[in-house]
Amino acid sequence: MEKQYCKVGTITPMNSGRQAIAMLEYQYQNFLEKASNMDYSDAKLREYFEQKAQKLSRILENLV
Repeated sequence: MEKQYCKVGTITPMNSGRQAIAMLEYQYQNFLEKASNMDYSDAKLREYFEQKAQKLSRILENLV
């Protein structure tokens, strides 16, 4: 029987600093956009997206 590897939950490391910053900026903008689109629907989901954006903002501040 051969070994099988599951890719669910795996993490791909970012080698380049520029690549990491660009990816984090994209995710930050994406979470902000999702939070702004949730203004009148689910408040808890909006808060979740805002918190994720704040965490990414702090990470970006430390990198730059």
